[in-house]
Amino acid sequence: MSLPTHGEAYHQLIEHLRLGQEAASMLAHLRRAEGDAKGRMLADGWLAVSEGLKRMQHVVITIASGRLQ
Repeated sequence: MSLPTHGEAYHQLIEHLRLGQEAASMLAHLRRAEGDAKGRMLADGWLAVSEGLKRMQHVVITIASGRLQ
């Protein structure tokens, strides 16, 4: 049994954030394809979630690489 490492934990977190970002982006696309006002509004919300998760990935990468000021 091996002990978990910081690198493995960061990698797993970044991967989960990436998967969440992709899923939110797909939900935005599917909602926008509905074509009605409610679908467009929900698409904008899911797009904002997707962008937030992408920014969080960059923050985690910055922290993991030790460049946090």
